[in-house]
Amino acid sequence: MGIWGEHMNEQLTVQGTGQVVIEGEVDGIIYRNSLNGYTVFSLLSSDGDEITCVATMPQVSEGEIMRLTGLFTNHPVYGRQFNAEFYEHRMPETTQGIEKYLGSGLIKGVGPKMAKRIVDTFGNDTIRVLENAPERLASIRGISFEKAVSIGTVFAEQAARRHVMLFLQEYGISPTVGQRIYKKYKEATVETVKVNPYALADDISGIGFKTADSIAMRLGIAADSPDRVKSGIRFILVQASNDGHVYLPKEILVLHAAELMEIPTELAEDILLTMQFENMIWQETVDGERLVYLNGFYFAESYTAKKLVDLKNSFEHSPYDFLPEIEAVERSTGITLARNQRKAVSEAMANGVLVITGGPGTGKTTTINTVIKLLLKKNAKIELAAPTGRAAKRMTAATGMDAKTIHRLLGVSFSDENSLVQTFERDADNPIECDVLIIDESSMVDILLMFNLLKAVAPGTRLILVGDIDQLPSVGPGNVLKDIIRSGIIEVVCLDEIFRQAQESAIVMNAHRINRGEQPLLNEKGKDFFYVRRASIEGVTDTLIELVTKRLPVYAGCSRLDIAVLTPMRKSPLGANSLNQVLQRTLNPPSPEKDEREMRVNTFRVGDKVMQIRNNYNIVWKAFSGGGQLEEEGTGVYNGDEGIITRINNIEETLHVRFDDGRVVEYDFTRTDELELAYAVTIHKSQGSEYDVVVIPIHSGPWMLMSRNLLYTAVTRARKLAVIVGLSETVNRMVENDREVRRYSSLCYRMEKMDRLVSG
Repeated sequence: MGIWGEHMNEQLTVQGTGQVVIEGEVDGIIYRNSLNGYTVFSLLSSDGDEITCVATMPQVSEGEIMRLTGLFTNHPVYGRQFNAEFYEHRMPETTQGIEKYLGSGLIKGVGPKMAKRIVDTFGNDTIRVLENAPERLASIRGISFEKAVSIGTVFAEQAARRHVMLFLQEYGISPTVGQRIYKKYKEATVETVKVNPYALADDISGIGFKTADSIAMRLGIAADSPDRVKSGIRFILVQASNDGHVYLPKEILVLHAAELMEIPTELAEDILLTMQFENMIWQETVDGERLVYLNGFYFAESYTAKKLVDLKNSFEHSPYDFLPEIEAVERSTGITLARNQRKAVSEAMANGVLVITGGPGTGKTTTINTVIKLLLKKNAKIELAAPTGRAAKRMTAATGMDAKTIHRLLGVSFSDENSLVQTFERDADNPIECDVLIIDESSMVDILLMFNLLKAVAPGTRLILVGDIDQLPSVGPGNVLKDIIRSGIIEVVCLDEIFRQAQESAIVMNAHRINRGEQPLLNEKGKDFFYVRRASIEGVTDTLIELVTKRLPVYAGCSRLDIAVLTPMRKSPLGANSLNQVLQRTLNPPSPEKDEREMRVNTFRVGDKVMQIRNNYNIVWKAFSGGGQLEEEGTGVYNGDEGIITRINNIEETLHVRFDDGRVVEYDFTRTDELELAYAVTIHKSQGSEYDVVVIPIHSGPWMLMSRNLLYTAVTRARKLAVIVGLSETVNRMVENDREVRRYSSLCYRMEKMDRLVSG
């Protein structure tokens, strides 16, 4: 009987994994999700035991013989079931099984009656006829020759699909990811993977170089294969972009490649030259150093530099004195602007591109509102945008005008679910229709987003970038705002006067002290900034729980879920991962009334606070009125959006999240890797957001990470109350550490070069 065992109900333990293997005939399909392949079915063993099984598989039909590897679990609602991670199909061997299999709906146009006629005609030879001579089906009443051939074609396609999935499973690829691969390559899947498994890393979301390399090694592909080295180099450059770099110096890249792939540096250098010839990368020497870019980043920087210089030069600096108009707005609003605020307003009216920067309490919003009022008097059409949904919502509230996310303004989407390339409705051929474009929180804009934004800005449009230069840089690659300012090409106005009302806030004053390199005043009594000393990690954790669950909701008059815990790190006892587990157990413990779903890393539960951790441009959202009526729908959820899980359906394999702005999104379980718990988030992830109450655990951490601008960013996220819990010694060391982690970017250089070319 080989691997199938002697008895159909035999359960084999997979050594070292805790998993078991079960075998049997599929007796019935209980539920199937056609979108993700999630299937619930009953498996009948030879001695009559019926086992409820759940698995993600592209196809399973009644009558098939299945060999499943996985674990038995006890579901709180559905009872004992077998969760299969891997599976093998085998064609049914009895006429009864074959008839059930064909009549299960596997082949369109073949129902139970037709299946019975086919099996009555060919008996145990039915499967062989379908595989090798489907035209013989035409001898059966009701089946034409064309239909016989069609049935054979569909049967062959199903068999090919099963063969592909089994092939992929041999290399450790889960059925969920296997479906994405099959959808991309179809019948060419096996050949593609065998010839160049590294193509998977480029083409399939969820597969990286290391997975592709593991497959390649098992296929016997040589370590010095050009395809391997190309994929490894691309992997290193992509990883570097995840760390904020636009390029890598060639010397560093070659050393990383040699170490990662255990190859000679000479081979890496040779392949780099090949990749340049094949237009896969760009190399350029700047100030005597050889730089290596992925093509997309090189062209993004080059275009951004040229477009900014062009927009600047499309306006001659106006000598017109805007002071009388500014004073008229001041009289109408009852607000007197500071000297640099007035300068910023004048420069906004006179320049093609302007940067307005300043810390908290320096009047950026008041300045922008004054600019908007002057522009509206001139009948200018204005568009407002920000990188995140929270920032856009805050901009709307501050200006009284509709502000969009940059992605929504551009109309971003992917061509298909596997595509790694985004497309845009707005571009040079279909630009944003406005006279003035104002972008808030510009420090968060990475080079790719700026590139795509500027492509959609029509010549002659004024661009105003607003942001705090001392915030952390963008999560994505580049150092856009700082590079623009450092270039000296674009007019910049820095707001540096803290207004009297803001001076009453210890949050604002301590943020500026931190930014100046001065120690924050931790022990002064105030209303909006507190420090709680705790010497041990356990003490910090216990105090966090007490603050979030008891003290702060009473003191601040807010919900426990409205309190943001911002931590410097992800992986540490006080990192986001650990604190989320602790806070989830405290704030949203398990309950028979709450559905939940255990994922690889997290257990998601109804009522959990979650965050979207990557941009998904295609996912559908809906907005409902208070009465439950659908008011609006669209696509796109973005990195940093936060919400609450409102529903989990373990049968349909879906999870619903209501985001802070009211959008409701349904996630397929295969897409929940886009979500993570958000009771605690890293300070980096909090960029662009503001929270009424912020709690910041500061205890210990690596010197390179624990920096001044990290602390500054955390404190400035608080709107009404900030609480630091931990060690003042660490706080002081962070203030003293003004070291910035270097980002390899060259936008400043390209802007200077472009300006020299244009100026002649």
